[in-house]
Amino acid sequence: MNLILIDDEKTWLNLLPLTYTRPVSEIRIGILTIREKWEKHLKTKASYGCKDHLRLKFPTVFKKNINNYFVNSNIIPDAKLVAAIKKLKPKEGIKKGNLFIAFCTGNDAVTAAEVGTNCKEYSGEVFSINNVWDIFQKNGEVLKADFDLLTKGKKSQALSRSNTVVGKKNLIFIEKGAKAEACTFNTNTGAIYIGKNAEVMEGALVRGPFSLGEESVLKLGAKVYGPTTIGPHCKVGGEVSNSVIFGYSNKAHDGFIGNTVIGEWCNLGADTNTSNLKNNYGTIKLFNYESNSSKDTGLQFCGLIMGDHSKCGINTMFNTGTVIGVGANIFGGGFPPTHIPSFVWGGAEGFDTYRLDKMFETTQRVYARRNMSLETAEKKILEVIFAETTKFREWE
Repeated sequence: MNLILIDDEKTWLNLLPLTYTRPVSEIRIGILTIREKWEKHLKTKASYGCKDHLRLKFPTVFKKNINNYFVNSNIIPDAKLVAAIKKLKPKEGIKKGNLFIAFCTGNDAVTAAEVGTNCKEYSGEVFSINNVWDIFQKNGEVLKADFDLLTKGKKSQALSRSNTVVGKKNLIFIEKGAKAEACTFNTNTGAIYIGKNAEVMEGALVRGPFSLGEESVLKLGAKVYGPTTIGPHCKVGGEVSNSVIFGYSNKAHDGFIGNTVIGEWCNLGADTNTSNLKNNYGTIKLFNYESNSSKDTGLQFCGLIMGDHSKCGINTMFNTGTVIGVGANIFGGGFPPTHIPSFVWGGAEGFDTYRLDKMFETTQRVYARRNMSLETAEKKILEVIFAETTKFREWE
């Protein structure tokens, strides 16, 4: 089978700024990205049906000699749903109410009308990601499912006796090359997964559910409350609660983040803090890109949403429900506004445009630290985002 994960326009908009730089299926929730979950379940590689500017890096692969399956990219797979998709014949699909789930095109292209008229109702439950806050809100449930998927039939590496375990030891899974010494792990609230070659340093306190990605480091004395996911190649310290960090990002020092989503290639300076609860205990509004206005989440706890390549200086204080775009650089005293546009430079006292050439210079230095380079395709993606987000930088 050939799998193509397609983005719905409205969902893609609701998941901005995280989806400026990636298709919906590249969002990390639980342990894996949505794409990685589908690939594990269906035992095949996936491609993308995404925004035009992203196709340079995330192409669509349609094959003529086998059945092609279009699947809604914001849906989290489970065994029952996967079984239903495998049973689809050419020109058949499934939906749940108004939610499109999947369609088998066979080896021919189909029209949108064919997809819309040939979808049967799916009887099972469907788990989907529709808003940015769903990523941390639903992370615990997805993390448990990913833990079961990744560890089934596998044996964990031994956990050093220098660690303290509260709860069941079999709910801690240590991949090959991972290290943890003199830490406390509590599995009474959920499973704990330590990825390949990751390290949990001495004195760390971890309450599950929790996932630490490949090559990532949880630093000395860190305090983590689940459900929390730290993706691959990250360095994280201080206090973290119910948050998701996609990958290649650092929060290496003290400071608190809670009910927060951090994209890739971000850096939080020492003693950066996020508020995740209003003083009046009211519900929290987040900036919505589609309406260019704030949207009530209905949540009492919501911290920071930070797009890829954004950074903040030491002692930065973010107010409840702050949304930061792509490639922003925030510094200075006081609380910056709760909506910080993409490609800006400044803080509470105001912003200037962060020139693309300067942003590229910084990004190349950051990539070099990981023995990587900023590719042409990624530069072009960022150039498109820069142009599309001009309207949010009112001074230009």
